[in-house]
Amino acid sequence: GNPELPAAVNITWSSINFKTILQWQPKPSGYFYTVEIIGHTSDIKRKCILTTETECDVTDVLRNVKETYTAHILSVTSSTMDNFEEPPFAVSEKFTPYSQTVLGKPEIKNYTQEGSKLNIVFQDPLTPYKFPNGSFQSIQDIFQHDLEYKLYYWKDQSSGKKDATTKSNTFEVSVESTKNYCFYIQGTIPSRRENRNGQESMVLCTSVGRNVLDEYGTEFFIIIAVIAIAVITLAIVLPVVLCKRKEARAAREKEPLNGV
Repeated sequence: GNPELPAAVNITWSSINFKTILQWQPKPSGYFYTVEIIGHTSDIKRKCILTTETECDVTDVLRNVKETYTAHILSVTSSTMDNFEEPPFAVSEKFTPYSQTVLGKPEIKNYTQEGSKLNIVFQDPLTPYKFPNGSFQSIQDIFQHDLEYKLYYWKDQSSGKKDATTKSNTFEVSVESTKNYCFYIQGTIPSRRENRNGQESMVLCTSVGRNVLDEYGTEFFIIIAVIAIAVITLAIVLPVVLCKRKEARAAREKEPLNGV
């Protein structure tokens, strides 16, 4: 072999919505890496052949998402690939996409608060895998009944959270009709032991019962009132003062000069 070539270290799998990147170190100098993906029941597949990068997108060779895979990262020179000696290589931890990929953020498409009902429509994150017709499969298409979504919602400016669960792409929950609510959604796979909860969607808030007082608080209005009173007072007092000064000046001008 080539004992002088360093083997890869710190190998990690990074996977969101089944898009999976293998990463490792160190940056090669004077040699290359080649990645081999070995499935539990499938043939060896080679990716990123003779690369000088320290990462490799292996998504397309992990298509059988319930399979468990191991990666071998070979340290090679271009000539090593042609002879039959085994190059130095490092072995990754095992990786099963179905149980280890992270669920990405759901996308909230629409929400309405009408009366005492809050309705939310959202979309599943898409995966890089396609149907035969060319459209992308969503995580729902792959996980089916294993996937649930959780809605966390709370009254605006309060901290007490409630939650609801669905297997569809909509939520309808009961709320107080005069209060505003904030919420976010998160995918979850209850059957998993690890990585059970996915990334949280952005937090959105309704604005039905929001009046100006809620928006700015009472302090704001007290300040406005004080300023208004000051302005009104000034508007009344100023003309009176100016008028008095004018009268005083006119009176002085009318007085005859002393000693004439």
